[in-house]
Amino acid sequence: MTWTEPEVWYANLSAFHAAASAWITDTTGRILLVKPTYRDHWTFPGGYVEEGEYPHQACVREVREELGINVMVGTLLVVDWAPPAGQRPRSLISFTLDCGSLADLSEVNLARQELEDIAFFTAEEAEQHLPSNVSPRVRAALAARHQKTPIYLAAGSPPGDG
Repeated sequence: MTWTEPEVWYANLSAFHAAASAWITDTTGRILLVKPTYRDHWTFPGGYVEEGEYPHQACVREVREELGINVMVGTLLVVDWAPPAGQRPRSLISFTLDCGSLADLSEVNLARQELEDIAFFTAEEAEQHLPSNVSPRVRAALAARHQKTPIYLAAGSPPGDG
């Protein structure tokens, strides 16, 4: 067995992208989604984790940039690992973090250059508005919040389902 310099060993490890999303509900439990100007579908508020940033920090930053509000990040609800797809050459790990509830959208200041709409949806409606590879996070996040334990998904499914 040959010894490898640590920098060579680390340089040869696989790399992946990371994203952090905010799970925000209203007082009746409906789920907050945003409609980006650059996508055909709705999504959770959030975005990619930048270099030197923790996922919970990325979540707070993205929500502030997109919605103009500060959120408190609570517990991790869902981790979803997705293989490379389309133009994304690397795997993506998505963290869905519990960011509590909003009574209404009166405090929101939508970043119009990035988002065209915002709304609360029932779980069923949210699943219909989200892409098929993201919609399983709705049921997973609901279960995780209820069970008070994170749920791991592999490409939108519990391990062993695929």
